[in-house]
Amino acid sequence: MGVVTSIEEIVGSLESGMTIGIGGWGSRRKPMALVRAIYRSSLTDLTIVAYGGPDVGLLCAAGKVRRVVAPFVTLDSIALEPHFRAARQRGAVDFTEYDEGMFMFGLLAAAHRLPFLPTRAGLGSDVMRMNPALRTVRSPYDDGEELVAVPALTMDVALVHMDVADTRGNGRYLGPDPYMDDLFAKASGRCFMSCDRLVEAGELGGPPQTLLVSRMHVTGVVETPGGGHFTDSGQGRDEMFQRHYAASAADPEAWAAFADRFLTGDEAAYQETVQQWREEGR
Repeated sequence: MGVVTSIEEIVGSLESGMTIGIGGWGSRRKPMALVRAIYRSSLTDLTIVAYGGPDVGLLCAAGKVRRVVAPFVTLDSIALEPHFRAARQRGAVDFTEYDEGMFMFGLLAAAHRLPFLPTRAGLGSDVMRMNPALRTVRSPYDDGEELVAVPALTMDVALVHMDVADTRGNGRYLGPDPYMDDLFAKASGRCFMSCDRLVEAGELGGPPQTLLVSRMHVTGVVETPGGGHFTDSGQGRDEMFQRHYAASAADPEAWAAFADRFLTGDEAAYQETVQQWREEGR
């Protein structure tokens, strides 16, 4: 597989039972084109590691997920992702819930190839009670402080979405927040990056601090204009479509109609159908 690749090649390289990390945060800059392709695939029994949003919900709706590891699963303007909530209420997926800071330390540990990292986050909270497998360690220095030993969140594959990327696999973000996408890339065995616009090497431009993802950590990059839809991916979140998605999730017949209309074709068909939906006045 070359650095510049396709959605089909990326998803075709994945296997059932994998642990897949998904970048972004809630309903913001999610690699939804890749998630939709997994939704259409035969992959099952996945463990999803994410600051979760509709990526987690959509894969739960498709029955692809065995376990979710996350600090939350939200649509931001809608507090709880409806498909994830339904899957948990049915007992269809296992859930490992960490504090946001603990989750970050788990990514950092994996990025640095460490078995764990110590942190104060989680001490004195129900996170420890809900995760009895978590251990504490004591500082070897004079303070002797007891700390949570957060295990590395090691992933087989990470999927991230950038605003702009180059043909070598360097990725740049244009929004106000990098989230943790660079950590997902470093913490995984392989990282695939989708982007709204692909440019030639040396043409990324912009302030150096916006060059978030290095080609050293990227296995493949694919240009997917609008590939973050409906999450906030540079042009703001499509709140009307997100509400349509969430409302459809509340009723099996409505969800079947939504899935049949928007999720049965490839990514080009999805983008075309969304545009038709807008033109129809929703």
